[in-house]
Amino acid sequence: MGRGKVVLQRIENKISRQVTFAKRRNGLLKKAYELSILCDAEVALVLFSHAGRLYQFSSSSNMLKTLERYQRYIYASQDAVVPTSDEMQNNYLEYMELKARVEVLQNSQRNLLGEDLAPLGTTELDQLESQVGKTLRQIRSRKTQVQLDELCDLKRKEQMLEDANLTLKRKLDEIPVEAAAPPQLPWQGDRGVPSHAPLPQPDHFFQALECNPSLQPAFRGMDVNQPPPAWMA
Repeated sequence: MGRGKVVLQRIENKISRQVTFAKRRNGLLKKAYELSILCDAEVALVLFSHAGRLYQFSSSSNMLKTLERYQRYIYASQDAVVPTSDEMQNNYLEYMELKARVEVLQNSQRNLLGEDLAPLGTTELDQLESQVGKTLRQIRSRKTQVQLDELCDLKRKEQMLEDANLTLKRKLDEIPVEAAAPPQLPWQGDRGVPSHAPLPQPDHFFQALECNPSLQPAFRGMDVNQPPPAWMA
């Protein structure tokens, strides 16, 4: 069975408390010795028992040198971190000055927006009006400049498009009409529609038919005063 978890609280039994102190004291001193050997660290350990007995360990030859080094380090750290009274006073004055400047800027911003005007007098209102007018003129001037810049850009783009259009027109004018128009067929007129003129035919197209007596009409020898046969009615 494994050992149960030890509850970290004061051991009420005096004998058990002394035994536990002796065991853990020896283990702590052993760990301090191992740390100084393995890591080449300067270790100093001071331990007082409940009865007031002193137990100590030092990796150096003199415990006082280690303690003096500890004190110098602690005092140097405190001097670097904790400011002096003069520095604190200067920092406080700088803070108050910055705070007052921020409040003035906030009040001025509210006044420019038309807020908190009741405490202002005639002179302050005149100054505020002059400042607002100056700001408005600067805004209008900047707006006009932006519009002029946009207009110049549009004119430049328009000129570029006109130049490109003129170049294309010149290229189209340089193309010959014969190359642009489709070839005209013999039976087409000037506008490409069929002409009513007769097409020329070769001489051997028409041939004279031979006269065959058997193909003559059967009523050739009939009397014209007689009525025609029924099949001719």
